[in-house]
Amino acid sequence: MAKLNDWLGLIRFSHTIFALPFAILAAFLAWATPLPETSPVTYPQIRVQDIVGILLCMVLARSAAMAFNRWVDRRIDAANPRTATRHIPAGTLSAPAVLAFTILCGIGFVVSTLLFLPNRLPLFASVPVLLFLCGYSLAKRFTSSAHLWLGIALSLSPICVWAAIRGEVVLQQPSDFWVPGWLAVAVAFWVAGFDIIYSCQDAEFDAAEGLHSVPSRRGVSGALRVAAVSHVAMILALGLLAWTGGSSGLGLVFLIAVMLTAALVIYQHRLVSPSDLSRVNQAFFHTNAIVSLILMTAGVIDCFI
Repeated sequence: MAKLNDWLGLIRFSHTIFALPFAILAAFLAWATPLPETSPVTYPQIRVQDIVGILLCMVLARSAAMAFNRWVDRRIDAANPRTATRHIPAGTLSAPAVLAFTILCGIGFVVSTLLFLPNRLPLFASVPVLLFLCGYSLAKRFTSSAHLWLGIALSLSPICVWAAIRGEVVLQQPSDFWVPGWLAVAVAFWVAGFDIIYSCQDAEFDAAEGLHSVPSRRGVSGALRVAAVSHVAMILALGLLAWTGGSSGLGLVFLIAVMLTAALVIYQHRLVSPSDLSRVNQAFFHTNAIVSLILMTAGVIDCFI
């Protein structure tokens, strides 16, 4: 059990709550949205194997990306006092074992896409998606846009879920992507914003090590302003989702959730300041977990009332 906890801690399994609710929301929206140009109106079939496939792909892809992050950053983590107690620097888990775990999870992710057959899109997209997810771990070595890279990585979840459920219709009718597209934009800016806030803790270390991040480039004050702009973009995208998502069932409940989300984002930014980062973890985990759950719950309720 102790070893299992080490592996769950390595991949920060509890942080699955950031991405999984948006995958679930995208699934319900995909099922509730009529397929284009069908008469009589038809909807995608709800299959147990698709539900299992979504859960497996989400967990395995995220686990592979997180484990790769810990493996590729092991020397940086060892040099940073804040991260020196992570599993590989601390000797709790060995680097070869973590690399093997990464490879196994990656293979499991690709194999899990077979559950969506006869829809072949998930299988064809699996390797490029996995490479992009893992690429985030290298991004801070050459670009300050690493935060947005992470945001886009997580925003792939609603896009991929939508394509997995609705099949090749998304290629025949690109406009079918409007609903998951706005959700993906919202997720991308949401994640980028809170990752910038979180990385403010390492502003001095990143600058000294030559690592690229918004805080190391613009300072903590500038980084918090960029994070605020990112979160404004997130709320605007959610508003556009509420406006365009009527055909998918989104309505008043989701609109209320968007307003609550805006209030939570404002509260998140009030928790931190350039002179006081002591509540970064509270802003990072607790507030964002509530945001994802509120939006998921409201969207699912709207789809089926």
